[in-house]
Amino acid sequence: MLKMQNQFEIWFLTGSQSLYGEEVLSQVASQSQSVVQSMNDADDISIKIIWKPVLTNPEDIKKICIEATSNPNCIGVITWMHTFSPAKMWIAGLSALQVPLLHFHTQVNAELPWESLDMDFMNLNQAAHGDREHGHIQARLNSPRKVIAGHVSDPKVTSRIGNWIRAAIGWNEAQNLKLARFGDNMRYVAVTDGDKTSAQITLGISVEAYGINELCAAVDRVLEDSITALVAEYEELFSVSTELKKGGAKHDSLRYQAALEIALEKFLIDGGFTAFTTNFEDLGTLKQLPGLAVQRLMAKGYGFGGEGDWKTSALLRIIKSMTEGLPGGSSFMEDYTYHFGPGEPKVLGAHMLEVCPTITDQKPKCEIHPLGIGGKDDPVRLVFNATPSHGCVVGLMDLGGRFRIISNDIEVVKPDRDLKKLPVASAVWKPKPSLSTSAESWIYGGGSHHTVLSTSLDVETLNDFANIYNIEHLHISEKTNTQSFQDQIKWNGIYFKLLSTSQ
Repeated sequence: MLKMQNQFEIWFLTGSQSLYGEEVLSQVASQSQSVVQSMNDADDISIKIIWKPVLTNPEDIKKICIEATSNPNCIGVITWMHTFSPAKMWIAGLSALQVPLLHFHTQVNAELPWESLDMDFMNLNQAAHGDREHGHIQARLNSPRKVIAGHVSDPKVTSRIGNWIRAAIGWNEAQNLKLARFGDNMRYVAVTDGDKTSAQITLGISVEAYGINELCAAVDRVLEDSITALVAEYEELFSVSTELKKGGAKHDSLRYQAALEIALEKFLIDGGFTAFTTNFEDLGTLKQLPGLAVQRLMAKGYGFGGEGDWKTSALLRIIKSMTEGLPGGSSFMEDYTYHFGPGEPKVLGAHMLEVCPTITDQKPKCEIHPLGIGGKDDPVRLVFNATPSHGCVVGLMDLGGRFRIISNDIEVVKPDRDLKKLPVASAVWKPKPSLSTSAESWIYGGGSHHTVLSTSLDVETLNDFANIYNIEHLHISEKTNTQSFQDQIKWNGIYFKLLSTSQ
């Protein structure tokens, strides 16, 4: 499976000044190291925080910020002004910094030593106003940053730091993401199209096109022994229908999906790709639309988008990188049809074939059914229902001059009745605050019909990710109403228009 790299680091930069003398600076260093140790001990912190020597002059600040930017292992910086660090010293460094920034407004002690508190203590513990000086220059520089105030012993604080770190992981993933498109996007469809060069300029993702026949040739090269071994793995992991098992009438169809999985994964690994798209309108000499093969690759961590939807494919890979190791899962998804009643309205989400099994705790059934479109052989797929859980659906859109993320809080639930004839994996959910408000708001925002459904992602992480890039994030939650959502879209439009003209 794709994994986040263990060598990733977040650097911790402590600000002070030489005015205080060596004894005080020694205490500052010791206390900031203790804060870093507490963060590294917290369960919510997914990668190592690296303490750096206390910074007391503009030259050292600029040097460390340039080093952080150029070091491939450093994916973010946390700053803390333990004492008072005059903010003009930070202008050159912050201007040079090109990795995500978190400003941690804290102090080493949680409780004031009321009875013994003296001026020595006051002079040493000055973050209450030292961080405000630092925040002022960040605001003057319009630095994209996250601000978290609180004590490191508070689990809510370390949880929020952990969410931001996962956003930094997503930023790093996007900066290095390569996506392979097999064919173009579905003809006449608007939302799956977009400006791939702008996506690389804004987000860092590289979207590259390949003719479907390159994949066809790769399938033809797969060895029979490799197919046999993978089919045996399928039979161990899934409830494979009798007709697909060895000796069954459709066994060759299962073997063909195995060949597709092997060929696709080798192509992606050889090219350094972590996401890909297919298109049922452009299958060349492929016998089946990749179904089971795509589901398996998503479960291994790859991003995927159907009908050439490269934005959702990239978004899925980014979200999988941000949520690695957390309970739940993330999948390519589509709002397919509605249940307006009786009872509480719900969405039935699915796709033709490609739903990731990480969103279920069931043992998926491996079956073959007609597809009805594409003009190819019946494809093999995994069939299951998503496990009930809190979650969200997320879309990434190209508005023609900028990008927008829309998310909607949801509650994944069991279907009201068994879906006995539905031949694909699916998820049923109740969108917040209601189906009508959710759908109206999503449509007002120009949201995509393809999404990423995640039962792992914290919306704060998604918001932090958007803020790192200074791109719009519209969040539909329990508190949303349609009118205020429309107003938010209008005000945001003015902001981003002004932002584009000032750059």
